[in-house]
Amino acid sequence: MTDDVLFLSGPQVTRLLDADTAIASQRAAFTALGSGAADLPAKIMHPSRFDDSVVFAYVSRLSADSGAVAKFGSVNPGNAAAGLPTIHAVVSVLDPVTGRLAAVMDGAAVTTLRTAAASAVAVDALATPDSADLAVLGSGTQALAHVRAIARVRDLKSVRLWSPTPRNRARAAETLRELGFPAEAAGSAEEAVSGASLVAACTLSTTPVVHGEWLAPGCTVVSVGSFEPTRREVDTEVLRRSATVVVDDPATAAEHAGPVVDALRTGLLTDLVGLGDVLAGRAVARTAPGDIVYYNSVGLGIQDAAAAWAVVQAAKGERR
Repeated sequence: MTDDVLFLSGPQVTRLLDADTAIASQRAAFTALGSGAADLPAKIMHPSRFDDSVVFAYVSRLSADSGAVAKFGSVNPGNAAAGLPTIHAVVSVLDPVTGRLAAVMDGAAVTTLRTAAASAVAVDALATPDSADLAVLGSGTQALAHVRAIARVRDLKSVRLWSPTPRNRARAAETLRELGFPAEAAGSAEEAVSGASLVAACTLSTTPVVHGEWLAPGCTVVSVGSFEPTRREVDTEVLRRSATVVVDDPATAAEHAGPVVDALRTGLLTDLVGLGDVLAGRAVARTAPGDIVYYNSVGLGIQDAAAAWAVVQAAKGERR
């Protein structure tokens, strides 16, 4: 049974899913979602009663030509203190015709790459063309991946990075400079965000690290850490100042995205715009250069499905 199954490690996934391929996969994912062409069952996010971990399970299918994809894993915030990734997962890919197992791959690598790539798609669709000053909240794997991905869709002139531990943010900034990015460690979250045209929040914070009063006119804010109701990377003022609140999927965000859940409950928000609808031309997020736009991503199975099949296709291409 396993002779023709692809088994792909994290380094293999990273090599096969380069930045441009990952971005193309996420553009395809959200375009399919916006046109109603994808299968997207509800996802499972279950906080543990034993610690601060969260177990998750996603199942989705991008198209008739690509089979179902399932991801199972957990978020373990405590890993950060030990220098370990906070997300670990495994992705299984099924054949579109027979349903047989076609591939098994490292889900942490898929998650990192597709999350950052989706943020790049969001930035490309939502941010002004001249947005070039990026503030990053967080200094881990996802923060670094976001800089790399966003740099593929905008010509970054500056990167200011902040996280609570000075050593971590200094090390992350140094890593980015070694990769050729104009990166500096900021002394505070406000220092990083103030004046930035792009803000990417890549934390697991339960209290806001981005405050609306800091945002410059025309700023686009991307948040990927507010993926369950208890996590809030941005404060209420961010949503209040935003001309449009864009999410990866309105139904999913209404249940899982902490700041969005709160804003809907209090009546601050009555409408959510899906990123897929913007890509499909069915919705407009920005009507003026000075608009502030907020994008909240909680992560969707369709993202994994698109990314995993891009990996499978690349791996098969190498075998030919």
